[in-house]
Amino acid sequence: MAEAVDRVVVHVDGGARGNPGPAGIAAVAAGVGGDTLREESAYIGEATNNVAEYRALLLGLKVAEELGAREVEVVCDSQLVARQVGGQYRVKHAGLRPLHQEAMAALGRFDRWSVRDVRREQNERADELVNAALDAVVG
Repeated sequence: MAEAVDRVVVHVDGGARGNPGPAGIAAVAAGVGGDTLREESAYIGEATNNVAEYRALLLGLKVAEELGAREVEVVCDSQLVARQVGGQYRVKHAGLRPLHQEAMAALGRFDRWSVRDVRREQNERADELVNAALDAVVG
């Protein structure tokens, strides 16, 4: 088993083909130096884009926890998720509230955390993994 890392950067992405539609999620965890520590992706069935983004966030946090990280920086291309988690936006959609609560509980298990949104081009590997997960099931 690899030794635990103190801090990880996790790029996460979720997407649906159609909204809602077949959905996939992915997380790419890297160390401080940028070296990839783990990649995970999954097909999650029918979901909306926003549900998929939250499920990807949860996957990324699970990966960071499994790696033993005390600090996590989450990078996503969903402004909505980043700002809801950061407290700038309220969670108005009832279907997202349980996912938001679960994400906040997971983040609370870290000593320090941050979530920021970037343009899709800056989240390329996670996006590729989402599409690969979808292609494997949906084609």
